[in-house]
Amino acid sequence: MTSPADFKIAIVDDEPSIVTMLQMVLRREGFHQLHAASTCAEALDLAKREAPDIILLDIMLPDGNGLELCSKLRKYGNPHILFLTAKASDLDVLRGFAMGGDDYITKPFNPLEVAARIQARIRRLEPEASTANPAKRTDPGIYRFGRFTVNEAEGELIVEGQPVPCPAQVFQLLLHFCKFPGIVFSKTQLYDKVWGINGQGDDSTVMVHIRRIRERIEIDPGNPKLLLTVRGLGYKLVKEEPQER
Repeated sequence: MTSPADFKIAIVDDEPSIVTMLQMVLRREGFHQLHAASTCAEALDLAKREAPDIILLDIMLPDGNGLELCSKLRKYGNPHILFLTAKASDLDVLRGFAMGGDDYITKPFNPLEVAARIQARIRRLEPEASTANPAKRTDPGIYRFGRFTVNEAEGELIVEGQPVPCPAQVFQLLLHFCKFPGIVFSKTQLYDKVWGINGQGDDSTVMVHIRRIRERIEIDPGNPKLLLTVRGLGYKLVKEEPQER
């Protein structure tokens, strides 16, 4: 059983008020191994020295770009990286995911939401370890399902050979299904996984995003054959062996 006290968290931001606010809230939530850095150089040194489990990473830093820093931080373990960003466009978010980010939250933010997302990440650690084997892939981060392909690293959806624009949260939801084909997920589980906080009361958000996925991958979105509704339980992506190159 994991506990907040077991996790090292690094806050990489050059605004002292944000760092202080996050540290105060996270300590109240039981996180005590807190570290801070205000530049890319300090963040890399911190990652080498402490190997944090979770990194809250500002995109705009005095000596560089947090997006580029993200891939460098991956050399020192496999931290869960949550971007703190004033940039909220789909393109910015997708680029963040492509560079190795796991989640993002836009400024100004409620520090309690940051804490909730971290707690959600901790809750998912043990279930993910025992979940059925993910889909087999011919290339790392590439998932092929009949008429469509998802490229995780590029943040790209290809349908019948053509790239299809895909907003960030729609892409992340589809990616989650691709990683675990054939498994039924409830609306609450999906919201918790993709949006990072408990999803009770947010059924409509998930339903809208399911519809948007179907509009992109299904021949007839009104009569889906790939992303199915399992009445009373949730949704699942039809399990197919990825096509070979």
